[in-house]
Amino acid sequence: MTEYKLKYGCNPNQNPARIHMDGKELPFTVLNGAAGYINLLDAFNSWQLVRELKEATGLPSAASFKHVSPAGAAVAQPLDEADRKVCMVPDGLELSPIAQAYVRARSTDRQSSFGDFVALSDECDESVAQFLMKEVSDGIIAPSYSEKALELLKSKRRGNFLIIQMDSDYVPEEMETKQVFGIKFEQKRNNAKITMDLFDDMPTKVKEIPEIAKIDLLISMITLKYTQSNSVVYAQGGQTLGVGAGQQSRILCTRMAGSKADMLWLRRNEKVLNLPFIDGIRKCDADNAIDLYISDDYKELLKDGVWQRYFIVKPEPFTAEEKAAWHEKMDNVALGSDAFFPFEDNIERAVKSGVKYIAQPGGSVRDENVIECCDKYGIAMAMTGIRLFHH
Repeated sequence: MTEYKLKYGCNPNQNPARIHMDGKELPFTVLNGAAGYINLLDAFNSWQLVRELKEATGLPSAASFKHVSPAGAAVAQPLDEADRKVCMVPDGLELSPIAQAYVRARSTDRQSSFGDFVALSDECDESVAQFLMKEVSDGIIAPSYSEKALELLKSKRRGNFLIIQMDSDYVPEEMETKQVFGIKFEQKRNNAKITMDLFDDMPTKVKEIPEIAKIDLLISMITLKYTQSNSVVYAQGGQTLGVGAGQQSRILCTRMAGSKADMLWLRRNEKVLNLPFIDGIRKCDADNAIDLYISDDYKELLKDGVWQRYFIVKPEPFTAEEKAAWHEKMDNVALGSDAFFPFEDNIERAVKSGVKYIAQPGGSVRDENVIECCDKYGIAMAMTGIRLFHH
């Protein structure tokens, strides 16, 4: 196939639309459904992310993409009972390593992952397919599919679920082009390798980063490489905790990603894990209820006539004091930034979400101030020397 006709471009009025490689064979096959412009932007960006993450860590990797930025990314790590509840894994569903990676990636920000595009570094098996059958998702890209997984996924979304098989041997040309307002841009692909060697330059007093934290930094940096800039990513335990994408100010990225990380941490509290949901509640409704329950607007959820839509009994409030006490236990979080921190306020915000390890390019005239702030809080910070803007 040398050309693929799209449903439409970015919007339905942008038609006709197609993708091609000037007569060369396209490196993917659509096994089911019909792709739109944004579907394929999500697919190809997410595929690069999981391929690089697998190469860097040696672990099966997955991403949940939405509007050309990752909502979450993760590598395969076993899930305990609390993890399964946070990730909303159905009782009795055994998770393969690639399924572990995806359910973790989706758990980063389940609201943003509503209607996501799934990317897998390894074959999509029945375990992944069974999990996806209960989730709202638009499509998936993977190097291959088991027979049972393909059968299940073809029945999703009334048979319209988009399934793409990617040629894992495909290597793009070194130069890439894009067109804006009729004007062509040309540049070398961003083929910068994100490896643990990037964490060797450590100007802070604390210079030791545990191996697991280095994996988290790899996850954050590779995720940043495919996140619309400006961007900051928090990670821990083999997965992203919060992605702050597309903000004009660095501190806004840090706050956004930090707030998402805080929300995910609060979801692990026993009070949240044991919310008495009614039988058969939709996952999206449960997600919305949880986010409201742990927010400052929880009283709206607990009003008479409202809580009955979600719970069999009215939950006790999750008080500010309880949340603050639980939040104090958040620790050993890694943070990556796609460009330098211009001010110490980013470090001050990161500390509130338990950050102990940072990777950022460096190069600001205020680097010394940022280093001093890290030293103040006992943070180990690596200067990678590589900026990761993505547009």
